[in-house]
Amino acid sequence: MVLGELSRRLTSAMSALTGSNIIDEKLLDAVLKEICSALLESDVNVKLVGNLRKSVKQKVNLKDLPAGVNKKRIVQKTVVDELIKLVDPKVEAYKPVKGKTNVIMFVGLQGSGKTTSCTKLALFYQKQGFKSCLVCADTFRAGAFDQLKQNATKARIPFYGSYTETDPVRISKEGVDKFKKEKFEIIIVDTSGRHRQEKELFAEMVQIQQAVKPHQTIMVLDASIGQAAESQSKAFKESSNFGAIIITKMDGHAKGGGAISAVAVTQTPIVFIGTGEHMHELERFSAQPFISKLLGMGDIQGLMEHVQSLNLDKNKGMIKNLEQGTFTVRDLRDQMGNILKLGPLGKVASMLPGMGQMFESMGGDDTSGRVKRLISIMDSMTEKELDSDGRVFNADPSRMTRVARGSGTSVREVEEVLSQHRMMLGMAKKMGGKNGMMAKMNAVGGSPKNAQQAASLQRKMQSKGSASGLPLPGGMNMSDMMKMAGQMMGGGAGDMPDMSSMMSQFGDMFGGGPGGRQGSPNLSRNRGGRR
Repeated sequence: MVLGELSRRLTSAMSALTGSNIIDEKLLDAVLKEICSALLESDVNVKLVGNLRKSVKQKVNLKDLPAGVNKKRIVQKTVVDELIKLVDPKVEAYKPVKGKTNVIMFVGLQGSGKTTSCTKLALFYQKQGFKSCLVCADTFRAGAFDQLKQNATKARIPFYGSYTETDPVRISKEGVDKFKKEKFEIIIVDTSGRHRQEKELFAEMVQIQQAVKPHQTIMVLDASIGQAAESQSKAFKESSNFGAIIITKMDGHAKGGGAISAVAVTQTPIVFIGTGEHMHELERFSAQPFISKLLGMGDIQGLMEHVQSLNLDKNKGMIKNLEQGTFTVRDLRDQMGNILKLGPLGKVASMLPGMGQMFESMGGDDTSGRVKRLISIMDSMTEKELDSDGRVFNADPSRMTRVARGSGTSVREVEEVLSQHRMMLGMAKKMGGKNGMMAKMNAVGGSPKNAQQAASLQRKMQSKGSASGLPLPGGMNMSDMMKMAGQMMGGGAGDMPDMSSMMSQFGDMFGGGPGGRQGSPNLSRNRGGRR
């Protein structure tokens, strides 16, 4: 993903700091050198990088620190604070008001993903309870209206545009006036892409702005634009005075640092980031969680919000099965469906402290194709087979041959699915029953001691840390947190699952493995039933 290499290098630099027993000027200079080098190679403006280094050196005077002070914590906090400053101009973006008309105008370079982002934002606000619509004022690019029309129809969002009218100012004015009369709350105006050297198009942009009088103007910035981001965003700022930025294509492999420079030069906040091509792949941007993920600390709060927004299927039957210590093949299929809704597993892993780097080391990238293949295998099973614990296949191996033929896969792949089911069934047996984890977790709160431990664990989980040892607020790291969770459940640290082992199992489950190879070595060969 974008900034992936930067994340790896920043995490490595911070890990070197936490792994050292002696914190002195030499170590600080080495850490700052690595951090600054990583930022520069990611296309962050050299002046910004220089200011960051200078600021950290000024705020961290190791010689003057009193004895007994945790120098690691001070250096870490200062570095994190300075990185946050790069992406947080401390300016509040406009917030739409329910019950009133909110006109939002989009500007940016051609090919930056404006039209797609318009639809994504309209859909985002629609899910928030706003009455949203779209206006296509892009008459310059061939097929622009068709693209917006297709996207809007797919997302079930009302739209306005014209195949015959060539004046974008007139179209935008008519569209906004129409939707205002119909009491729409979010009216998003999509404009033509333009370059800072195209003076006529820039003048047209200003005319559209004067005609529709937007409450907010958003610049869409491609994460792969590189060092040109600074000059382009500065030119747009001077002409349209945009008040917010959406960064697109954050799922690519570009350096991405130019977008950070654009924020600094325009002193404009990032409000959303596009993380994929699908309509729901638009995330609210928050500086602190963004930097936390960049440093491998995760974003647990963001993960919880992401899961809640997806309205995942709540399988009451599966919960009942787990309480009894069992797990059917149907339960596995239902959970695979929920995983597809979550998006790429690497994205979810990046929200867990320390898990992003671990997942990448196992070669986990795009899992959707592999998960769909697993589901297709289970879709070829009978109702009896789905509701079983998998032993019917052991009793009658010919069932595997039939499932393989029905799903267009191999017997080996069916065996692998059943193997993963047995692994999940084993976990369910440990969780369920009178003495399982679920019973112990349900008992938490029954005694004052357990209630206090649960509350303490809750507070620690809300803090962000790194599995590689980067301490959480209060001096606790992930190892301490897992140990505490084990104690809360009535056991010790040994009762909690090993995180490396757990992620390795996930890698195996989706066709990868700790070897770090990309793709699906097990599920991509032996097609057509050949073994």
